[in-house]
Parts: sequence; structure tokens; C-alpha cells
Amino acid sequence: MGVQTKFPKTLQELKDIINSKAPSLYISSQTSTVIPYDFIDKYYNDIQLVNLNSLPKKIEIDQNNNLKIQGPVSWQEARAFLSDKDFEIMVSPTEELASILAGLATSATGERSFHFGTLREQVIQIKYLDHQSNEHILTQKELNFPILKEYQEEYSRYKTLKNAPFPRLAKEIDLMIGTEGQLGVITEAIIKLAPKTSTQFLFMLLPKWENDPTDHFEVLQKVQNFRNDVIICELTDSNSFSYLKKEDQLNQNSDVIFFEVLKDSFETFYENFLIDLSFFDENKVFEISAKKFHQIRAAIPRAINEVNTHNKTQKYGTDIQATIKDFKPLIDLYTQFSKLGIAYNLFGHFGDAHLHFNFMAQADQVQEVQSQLSRLYQNVLKLDASPFAEHGIGLIKQKFITDFWSNTQYQVFNELKNTHDPNHVFFPKGYMTLKP
Repeated sequence: MGVQTKFPKTLQELKDIINSKAPSLYISSQTSTVIPYDFIDKYYNDIQLVNLNSLPKKIEIDQNNNLKIQGPVSWQEARAFLSDKDFEIMVSPTEELASILAGLATSATGERSFHFGTLREQVIQIKYLDHQSNEHILTQKELNFPILKEYQEEYSRYKTLKNAPFPRLAKEIDLMIGTEGQLGVITEAIIKLAPKTSTQFLFMLLPKWENDPTDHFEVLQKVQNFRNDVIICELTDSNSFSYLKKEDQLNQNSDVIFFEVLKDSFETFYENFLIDLSFFDENKVFEISAKKFHQIRAAIPRAINEVNTHNKTQKYGTDIQATIKDFKPLIDLYTQFSKLGIAYNLFGHFGDAHLHFNFMAQADQVQEVQSQLSRLYQNVLKLDASPFAEHGIGLIKQKFITDFWSNTQYQVFNELKNTHDPNHVFFPKGYMTLKP
């Protein structure tokens, strides 16, 4: 059979594919950084990719002022739908073209988690198709099965972080959120909205983190007291800006921290946060339009991908979130990586101590990168940190994940697969199929 792609155009066609019991990987926007779509045949000899992008879409605000979506609605489409409404989405992923339902499957969070919390907490209800193509509804009702108590005790280590190295499995919706399509196919979701508010964007120039991260640490510590006023607190380092055209390199050869601040709180933020910083310099703080900010944030990863394609380099990214107290040891590890002579960049959700360090490896550097990443995750084990806090495990990162599991995770995943996917056709070789 090899690798085949199917494009169901109706819900019934999707159900027919599920009922065929053929091993399948369900995909949509294909923006995942942990599924190697370009060389999927290296992982599978017999698989069908089920592209959900041709399914019907529906988007509406329900009677409770929540967002109800069906099908492959993207974040961009949802935001456009809400542009003339009194409500807004509380999540803002970098890739606006990604599917919302796919984001649920990987438990993606995005920039605005600093203020609004994780996407998982905003989901009211999920509808999905099981292994017999029957529809089910999941809510925020407590989940319960025998071994779950021990599982939750082990999860508690990560409860202050966005995601653990394994799904939360505290509420019914967790059967679909973060399980990466291994237990069913999400077809609908109802998500909380927030009242639309006016905000201001600004950015601050800081020294390069590789040279001296002292100012970065001070910002991280002090901004924690302003989560009610600040929507986002994002870092983009000098290396990331180097991929942009000169006219878009607003960083002046420095690192940049972006803030989105509630307009009503701006005076408080300025006087009680910015001026209170020991290194504050008003000549290094600039206002920026929301449009320009989003343009830059989206342009950087796209430019990096273009350069990688042209130079035949491969990106090896991390997705680690640390607690505030363990952020410095994590940056120390990244600083060591910056001295290896391998191209790199660092960006992400700074206020949550959740950054993405990316190696840009030439072919003859791949082995060294893999060795360094293995060392990194061994060190992360010793920290209060989650190795994959946002974008999932997929196929690429499985070799690093099992060190973070005990036998409890294997037992729970085996039970879930046997119950919800007895034919093992949903995402074969997904992390739930790993053995001790």
C-alpha cells in the first residue's frame, strides 16, 4: 500500500475511512514541527494520510457567547470572523494558518497564555469520532478510571507548567487534548471567548542573551506580578531577526522583548514595571502596531524555513518550559550550545519561561546536534521543567520522551489505546504505542 493520501469531503466519507480500519494519520494544516511530513515514508511502509482540509467548515458564536467551530477552521479564519464582534479568542499561535482542532490535539498554547492561561482551560466541549465512527461529546467533567490516581500524582510535578511530558487526563476533554489524535478524530469544539479589549504593543531592546542575560532574568522575575495587565511577554533574539529583511530588523542588533498591554493598565505597567527595572532606558523602549508585531512574529519562522530549504539545513527545535527558579539553569545550557559553532536562534513565550531554542544544522552537524539534544533532555530531567510544553511529541521527539515516564504512563496509555482504539488504527507509532 505504501503512503496514500485521502481527502474526505463529508463527515460520512470521514466515517467510512474510520470504518475501513486502515492505519491512518489524520492531518490538516501540516504545520506540526514534530511530524516529518516531507519524509513520512521513512516511518511508515503502510499508512494513509487523511487530510481533513476538505471537510465542511462552520463557525459561530453560540447562545452563551462561546465560539463553536466545526471542521478545519484556522485561527486566522476564527479571528477574521470575530473582527467585528465584541469578543476575541484568548489564544494566539504564531502560525495563524494552523487548524484550531489540530491545535487542540497537540495542546498548543501560543503567546497569550501569559495572561489567559492554556487553551485546554478554555475548551468547554469537544465532539469526536471513535474507532467505530460514532460521535461522542466530552466536557470538563472529571475523568476517572482505576490507575488514574497514581498517574495524577506523577502529573502534579508539572501542574504549574502549560503541559507535562504526558497528557493531563484530569477532565473528559483531556482524552482528546494533547493525545495527538491517537484516540479519535476531533470534529467540533466549543471554546470560551473573552470580551474584546483595547491593548498597546511595545518592545524593549536588551543585550544579547548569549553575552549577558542578567536583564532578561530581571524582566522575567518582575513581570510575573503583572499578569493581569500584560497579555503577552515574548522574546525574539538577535539571531532570529537576522533572517528578516533589513527594513524589518527593528532590533538594532539586540534581543527584543515584546509586550501587549491592556490600554487601561498601561500607566500602571509603565510606572510600576518599566521604570522599576534597574536597567530601564526610555530610548530602548518603542511602541509598535499590532499589525506590525504579528507580521514580524509570523515572518521570522517562515523566513527561517526558507533559508533552511535554500541552504539545505535542518531545524532541530526544543519546546522546553521551566519554572521561574529553574529558568537560569536552562539558559545556561542554551548558552553552552551557542558556543558550538552551529547556527541557532531562540524565541518564544518569555513571560512563561517557555522558549524554543533551535539548532540550524548542516548535514555534517546533525550527529553533534542529536548528541547535544540528548544531553539537554538529561539535564531537563533534573530541573522543574517540561521537555515538550506546547507542540507535542509526534514522531520526531519520541526518543527523548520516555526518560520522563514511569511504568504508570505505559499502563495508562496501553489501557486507553485498548479501550478507545482497539484496532490501533489512529496514528500508528504514536507515543501511546511505545513500550517500556
